[in-house]
Amino acid sequence: MARILVVGEQWTSATTEVKGPIAYSIGAYKEDGTALVEALRSRGHEVDRFVTCRVPEYFPEDITQLRGYDVICLSDIGADAFLFHPEMLTKSIRHPNRLSMLRDYVTGGGGLAMIGGWMSFSGIDGKARYHGTAVEEVLPVTCLTFDDRQECPEGIVPEVIQPSHPIMKSLPSPWPFFLGYNRVVAKPGSSVIMKAGDDPFLSAWTCGKGRASAFASDCAPHWGPSDFLKWEGYAAFWGNLAGWLAGA
Repeated sequence: MARILVVGEQWTSATTEVKGPIAYSIGAYKEDGTALVEALRSRGHEVDRFVTCRVPEYFPEDITQLRGYDVICLSDIGADAFLFHPEMLTKSIRHPNRLSMLRDYVTGGGGLAMIGGWMSFSGIDGKARYHGTAVEEVLPVTCLTFDDRQECPEGIVPEVIQPSHPIMKSLPSPWPFFLGYNRVVAKPGSSVIMKAGDDPFLSAWTCGKGRASAFASDCAPHWGPSDFLKWEGYAAFWGNLAGWLAGA
C-alpha cells in the first residue's frame, strides 16, 4: 500500500446569467478527480487531497512534509499555483520554490505523476507553464513552450507499446477512447509505454532515487470520457501506476 497525495483537480467559476433586462452573477465551486481518488483507494492505497485553490498559500514549504508520501500526483494544476504564495505577490516576502522542492522530493526517492489536462504540462495558451521548471527536470518528457493541447473530438484510442511493463499488468484490452491529450516529447532514456499517434501518451522513468511518470490525458472529463471512468481497467491502471511510482 502506498500513501498518495493528489494535488489539483478543482476550479471556481463565475457565470453571468442574462434574463431579459436583468443580469446577475452566479459563482460555483467544482472538484474533479473523485474517480481517481476512489480508484486508488479501491486498490488499497491511502489517499489525501490538496485542491487547487489551497495550493498557493497552504501547500507544504518543507520537503519533510512531502516525504511522508510515497507518491504525489499533479493533475490539472499549473506551475504558478506553486510559485506564487500570496505573501510574495502582495508583500514581496520570499518563500521557498516549491517546484524545486518537488524535484528534490523525486530525486530523493519519491514518486511523481503528472496527469494531463488544460492546466498540465504546457496547457491552454501555455499557461500551465512547466517548461523550463524544476518539475520538468524530473519528468520523463519535455514540455512544449506553447499551447500543447491536442483536441480529438472524434476520439482517439491510445496504443500500448510496452504491454509487459508493470504499469500495464493485468489490464483489459482494448483501451477506451479519449477526447484529447497534451503533446509532449519523450526524453532520452525514458520508457514510452503508450502512444497516441506518434506522441507519447504514457511515459515513465527512474530519476535519481525516485520515479516519475507522465500521463498525457485526463483522469476525468472532458478528455477522459465516461467510457474511461467506467472502464473495467480504470482502478487497476491507476493502482498499478501508483504502485510502480512507489517503488513496487
